[in-house]
Amino acid sequence: MSTSLQARLPVFPLTAMAALVLSCLVGVSAVRLSGQSAVQQADAATASSRQLRFEDRDDGGIAVLDAASGQLLDTAAPGTNGFLRSTMRGLVRERKRQGLGPELPFQLLGRADGRLTLLDPATGRRIDLESFGPTNSAVFARLLPFPQGVDHVAQR
Repeated sequence: MSTSLQARLPVFPLTAMAALVLSCLVGVSAVRLSGQSAVQQADAATASSRQLRFEDRDDGGIAVLDAASGQLLDTAAPGTNGFLRSTMRGLVRERKRQGLGPELPFQLLGRADGRLTLLDPATGRRIDLESFGPTNSAVFARLLPFPQGVDHVAQR
């Protein structure tokens, strides 16, 4: 009797897995047949941009510099600005992995629709900062110069 129990396959888990696979196929088919696409929308025009360099300080802080003028824009004190640190750490790690150095500055783009994009021209990586919420994207938004004719209070 125990041999016949071992030979039987569990019906409910197999039925549940088959239903899950079938529902996934139906869902994907419905999206494809409806004409919807997973293609990202085109970027809005760039309203403001700045070339940035990030330098580690001896005290553990990070200096944020305008790459064109060398002007100090901001300093992240040691142990603060976790989003800025983790974002830049990931981009720098990719540069090191590809054997690239800090020669090319990063590009921060403020779009006409309010979105922010951080680009690494050395590696081609792109980070859409608004994806991380308004508090995190504001960390980078304050580094942008404001385009002429735009009220800076409305942008913040």
